[in-house]
Amino acid sequence: GGVMAGTLQFDLVSPARRLASMAAVEVQIPGAEGDLTAMEGHAPVLVGLRPGILRASGAQGAFAYVVTGGFAEIGGSGVSVLAEMAVPLAEATTEMVDRLLAEAMKVSSDAAGKDAADKTVADLTALKAALAAH
Repeated sequence: GGVMAGTLQFDLVSPARRLASMAAVEVQIPGAEGDLTAMEGHAPVLVGLRPGILRASGAQGAFAYVVTGGFAEIGGSGVSVLAEMAVPLAEATTEMVDRLLAEAMKVSSDAAGKDAADKTVADLTALKAALAAH
């Protein structure tokens, strides 16, 4: 069927599974360059994701997912998120983030990828704090 006015099609896919496919009024995306909110009529853009919490709200309610990276494609008709890893917020644990942190810190000790890895460590640390407060 057609999409209600004021909504866009939101799809969230990770290599493991499709997590969401719904009509959303807005999608809050943890972009690598900063957070952004996609709504109907947003200019088409491809956004890299940083570790954080992606939120979507629509007629079915509000949904939140922990994403670790990947990208979001925002177009006139909707938002497609291809996440490296995505987990519903309710299923996310600080232990899971600790595992990711340990991996990022390993990479951080290798000079070549240090800057990006340090940023990932910072993003994951912020994510862990958000989960702890949740």
